[in-house]
Amino acid sequence: MAPRGDSVNEEMRQRSRRRIMRATVELVDQHGYAGTTLTDIAERAGLARGLLSYYFDGKRLLMQSATHRMMHQALTCALAELAPDASPEARLARAIDAVLGLALDHPRVMRSHLALILDPDTGAFVQDPEQQRLGAILQGLLLDWGAPDPFAEHAVLRSALMGGCIGVLLPGAELPLAPIRADLFRRYDLPWELGRPPQPLPPERERPPERG
Repeated sequence: MAPRGDSVNEEMRQRSRRRIMRATVELVDQHGYAGTTLTDIAERAGLARGLLSYYFDGKRLLMQSATHRMMHQALTCALAELAPDASPEARLARAIDAVLGLALDHPRVMRSHLALILDPDTGAFVQDPEQQRLGAILQGLLLDWGAPDPFAEHAVLRSALMGGCIGVLLPGAELPLAPIRADLFRRYDLPWELGRPPQPLPPERERPPERG
């Protein structure tokens, strides 16, 4: 039997990585981050436990990559649903809705992800390949929208989306999605009806109390 070529080996490695990340999201969705072990993930992915260390340097980095892949996939699928001639505003609106929607569709995964990347004792935020793919899409959308500096604006949008997800997910103090979305849409001057609005009309914005 002829030996496999480098391209075949690389495809097999990438396929195994994808299986591991998919298994991670599925299990954390069901059992939470603390209730999911690397052994559980290996079994779900159909791989030997030792192979996880070959592909990922620990559970935390695996969780980060798996969440970024989930976000990248959700964003790609959401944009693919639009017509090829969709406006930059429609594409940006759909992207915002796709990311915020993950907080509702995968709350355990998103809570775990945010908790890990916000805790300095567990390590720094790592721009893994999945995150870089996600960032490239968002920067491209911002460039088409007209951002003077898409790279800098992406950092702002990323922070706003993370903050929006925290607002939706904060235990005991959860906010409805509508006002969070409305603030983001106002920032980018996006009509409420674009994307997938959570309600027919935007919420009325309360005026702050007058200063005495």
